[in-house]
Amino acid sequence: MSAEGVERQRLFVGGSWVEPDGGWYPVIDPATEDTVGWAPEASPDQVHAACAAAREALGPWSRTAPEERAAVLGRAADIIRGHLVPYAELAQAETGATTSTARGMQVGVGAARFRRYARVEPAEWAIPPQINEAGPMGKAGVLGALAVRRPVGVVTCITSYNNPWANPAGKIAPALAMGNTVVVKPAPQDPLSVYRMAEALEAAGAPAGVVNVVSGRSVEVGEAAVAGDVDMVSFTGSTAVGQRIAEVCGRDMKRQLMELGGKGAAVVFDDADIGSAVAGIGTTFSFYSGQICTAPTRVLAQRGVYERLVEQLALYAGRLPVGDPRDPATIVGPVISAEHRDRVEAYVETGRKDGAVVVTGGERPPLDRGFYVAPTLLADCTPDMRVAREEIFGPVVCVIPFDDEDEGIALADDTDYGLIDYVWSGDVARAFRVARLLRAGGVGINTVGRNMEAPFGGFKKSGVGRDVGSYALHAYSELQSIVWPG
Repeated sequence: MSAEGVERQRLFVGGSWVEPDGGWYPVIDPATEDTVGWAPEASPDQVHAACAAAREALGPWSRTAPEERAAVLGRAADIIRGHLVPYAELAQAETGATTSTARGMQVGVGAARFRRYARVEPAEWAIPPQINEAGPMGKAGVLGALAVRRPVGVVTCITSYNNPWANPAGKIAPALAMGNTVVVKPAPQDPLSVYRMAEALEAAGAPAGVVNVVSGRSVEVGEAAVAGDVDMVSFTGSTAVGQRIAEVCGRDMKRQLMELGGKGAAVVFDDADIGSAVAGIGTTFSFYSGQICTAPTRVLAQRGVYERLVEQLALYAGRLPVGDPRDPATIVGPVISAEHRDRVEAYVETGRKDGAVVVTGGERPPLDRGFYVAPTLLADCTPDMRVAREEIFGPVVCVIPFDDEDEGIALADDTDYGLIDYVWSGDVARAFRVARLLRAGGVGINTVGRNMEAPFGGFKKSGVGRDVGSYALHAYSELQSIVWPG
């Protein structure tokens, strides 16, 4: 696709499609290096206008019946599902995802999240009456109470580039369901899909100002979205950026939901089903080309299984077809950009210099175009290596041996992160025991699958707060208590 004739996207502010003050910049297909489209560069003033529009819309929207808000989300889900193929084609062009991933895990999950929050849940809970012996006005008697979920207010949603459908939908849908209004600042690499989401919400009947989308490559756009007249910031991205956002939020006591980096440990015991472990760990190579915070990138293998696991992972990685994500045979597509490809390759080279053995991969695939990284397995790693400590965000797995259960747990927890860890063992009782000892927001036992109603979030520098399922409704609400005499 040539750059000529490609649509120039406009911002979505206060229910209107607005020309950007900063002009446009090209969105690049990481598989072909062609221009997918032209994304708008908002000015800080336009971001503040989006915040003002969300503030103006907040009162009426928050007072709308939950059933009416749910109906808007349900209609949006239907519209997204009805445009599955063209939306997935755009997502694929922006991200380099394979066709099955773009349809199923990007647009499909995005639609499912809108559908999930089209289900109205109770927002009030009765608290058992309390008998008080005394109070400020003498004997207080019996006091009843309610806990009530109330909207936080205006929410800035800053989303990640790896999934421009599921990630924004996971923020926007529960925030709107709770009666909040939103200002969405999508990742600069793939914002066009988020504008399609805004179109779906507009067509579904979301009132003007309830949803606003402002994009841009400049740091000032994100800064304005965080520092503006908003009550909460929901961010998915790197820990370093999350820390800077948290500092700004702290000054004004803005609420935060932070889903940050990960360096997931996969603890593989001697009695593990090696085939299951290899398939699960292998998703680091295949799923989003490793550009996912939940990936089991740090494999801790007990000595008795270490050699066999390395051998099987190398065979698995070496068989994965790398190339055009539009080819049904492709399993591993490109990473998001040339800069990110260079970053991932630099990590591999650092690992090699530090003494890790590159068992497979480590060289750029022989493709004429696109930002490809070969699935790479690093063995004989040590816990102090940068490749074992820092988030690489690419199709790179490092393997570290351990001797006994206590050492495996200690190595798993020897990290700044704590998002999702994994345990593979044939002894289910041990697997659950180990899972409860790990300092991680989630633990997969003999699986990398997720229950989409289970709370999601991290310990330590992997984030603040929890979302998904009903937990997201809590995340995007304030709790109010109402007390009365019985």
